[in-house]
Amino acid sequence: MHEYPITKRIIEIADEYAIKNNAKEVKRINLVVGDYCGYVSSSIELYFDIIAEGSLCQKATLNIERVKPMLKCTSCNTLFERQAFSFTCPVCGGDGAPTDIGKEFYIKSIEV
Repeated sequence: MHEYPITKRIIEIADEYAIKNNAKEVKRINLVVGDYCGYVSSSIELYFDIIAEGSLCQKATLNIERVKPMLKCTSCNTLFERQAFSFTCPVCGGDGAPTDIGKEFYIKSIEV
């Protein structure tokens, strides 16, 4: 349910951007959503069409780029996706440590 207010804010930001640039409508919003950011991209998509109605984003396409979480090997510094039940580096067998990759959440671009 917390996707509703964040989706509303995304639309407000896009509307403000369009107005600032004298555009009549927003054509596309490109959003980056990490799998571990705390927001569910499918819920944002669901709310988008409902909330955008009557705004400059009404006909806009919402493009969501998902980012998978990555671990970083403490031995060889390789970035890798964690396999189920394992933190082992596929390159050297070292231990993987958490990174901030996969926690992203931002508007990448707005096309008007």
